[in-house]
Amino acid sequence: MLTSAKTDLIKVLADPMRLQIVQLLAVETLCTTHLVEMTGAKQTNLSNHLKVLRDAGVVETEPCGRFKYYRLCPDVLESVAESFAELAATARANADNKRAC
Repeated sequence: MLTSAKTDLIKVLADPMRLQIVQLLAVETLCTTHLVEMTGAKQTNLSNHLKVLRDAGVVETEPCGRFKYYRLCPDVLESVAESFAELAATARANADNKRAC
């Protein structure tokens, strides 16, 4: 079931830059410097997007000296995916249902 928390998460992931960050972090844990290089975003802009992702629970941080590494939290994404899978299953099961006008 899609809850308000999950719809908020969908809004967070709907931003193209945040989606790109998530896709990059799905492959490997990266520091801000790597993400700036890979996305072409300005440091300030990227930091703002990372804060939104962190606040939504999509990423977590790991300090490493003077750098901060970011890691994707797959469980959060799986919960949203499961909600969409349930919605799709319900739609398939009820595809022939039609309310009379």
